[in-house]
Amino acid sequence: MAHSHSRPARPHGASALAVVDADELRRHRRALRMLVVVLIPLAIWTVVGLVSLWPGDISQVVNPDVAGYSVAGVSYPSAKITAISEISCDGLSGSTPGVTDTRCANITATLTEGDDKGLSVTVPLTDALFNSGTKVGQEVKLIRVPPADGQPAQYQFSDFARGTPLLLLALVFAAVVVAVARWRGFASLLGLGFAGVILVKFMFPALVAGSNPILVGLFGSSAIMFVVLYAAHGFSARTTTALVGTLFGLVLIALLGWGATRWAHLTGVAAEDDYVLSAAAPNLHLTSVVMCGIIVAGLGVLNDVTITQASAVWELADSGDRSGPRAGRRLFTRAMRIGRDHIASTVYTIAFATAGASLSVLLLIAVYDRPLLQVLQTEQFAGEIVRTLVGSIGLVLAVPLTTAIGVAVVRASNTGGRPRPEPRPEPEGEPGPEGEPDASGDQPLEAAAPAAETAESRRRWRRPKTEDDFGFSDLREPDEKGTGPRPR
Repeated sequence: MAHSHSRPARPHGASALAVVDADELRRHRRALRMLVVVLIPLAIWTVVGLVSLWPGDISQVVNPDVAGYSVAGVSYPSAKITAISEISCDGLSGSTPGVTDTRCANITATLTEGDDKGLSVTVPLTDALFNSGTKVGQEVKLIRVPPADGQPAQYQFSDFARGTPLLLLALVFAAVVVAVARWRGFASLLGLGFAGVILVKFMFPALVAGSNPILVGLFGSSAIMFVVLYAAHGFSARTTTALVGTLFGLVLIALLGWGATRWAHLTGVAAEDDYVLSAAAPNLHLTSVVMCGIIVAGLGVLNDVTITQASAVWELADSGDRSGPRAGRRLFTRAMRIGRDHIASTVYTIAFATAGASLSVLLLIAVYDRPLLQVLQTEQFAGEIVRTLVGSIGLVLAVPLTTAIGVAVVRASNTGGRPRPEPRPEPEGEPGPEGEPDASGDQPLEAAAPAAETAESRRRWRRPKTEDDFGFSDLREPDEKGTGPRPR
């Protein structure tokens, strides 16, 4: 009596996807190993640069008597406005001579902190300050000049207190980021805090101390990118590809910024505050502020472009055919289609962000009675234009650079480059002659061998994690036919 045996099922459905996932996992691991080899010297270079250029105490190179903000004994107590009375603007410091339709005021404020807490003082406000919406009950900051030569302490208006709205906006921003992006958003906030520490504790003091602006910008920006990218996007081959592209893009922007600053002869002296800065920090060259500012200005947008482009390359590589001699060219072409769209929108982003940040300077175009081309060549406008154009050039060139790095790593990490296998349905109907049992009534060898291989496959797929898994998965490398694990 003939026995009916069904043909063993081929891998399909979830098993086929498991084979594909294992193949992708193997490529990502191999790519990550290659990229880490590149990043190790870059990380060492960054740490050595931070240590060698760390400014330390800069009090000896700062002249505190130039600006009143750091004069010994001067304080900035808070006060609450209790009364407002309008006065004439004639002769008031900060008012525009010859303008008759202005309204100035004296405000009476009660000190809420400091040595004279509870004391009521009267200080004048210019037309612009008074008409900005000054009301009774608002909190302001005053300048207190300590008593001298038997005279009482002198008070002047400093600014409006903005601590509460700034704190609430920061809390709302953090809450929204964490609510939407969850742990990844929280990690990005930590990375943003680290960036602030590098700027305030390293880059600013190093520039004041007179260090090389290009090296300060590169080392500080590299340290920021190492932490910010991995904190926001995790440790993966995609993030590492974006980091390599970002670091090369920073070098490119630094070189372009150095050349453009010297070529356009930007001095860094564009407003009154620049003269104060130069006098307060004699070792600081104002051209250093321009060069380092160009590097820092390109950080945010450059990071956005490189991480998007790296993700595009890896997504296309994981979902497409990677075989054939021209697979790399096809992958680069497809990724650049995405990159071109991103370039088109990001260039607008840079231009509009610059226009918004420097709107008060740009408004002078409508005020100056001079030809537009002459106005744009002045230091105030030329500095903003050079910063925007250099950042845009670096951004545009970073897209093909990051794409080429990603494609090169994908191709180098691909062993065999077979296309993604499609799920195959189980065969239906009666088995053919190869499914007939032998004379002893047992299953034929053609049917028994796959069954044994399937059992061995299940055993090997459950192997424990080894040290080179990088925490991604417990999946092992499949063999070249995509039917099971690679035999040892």
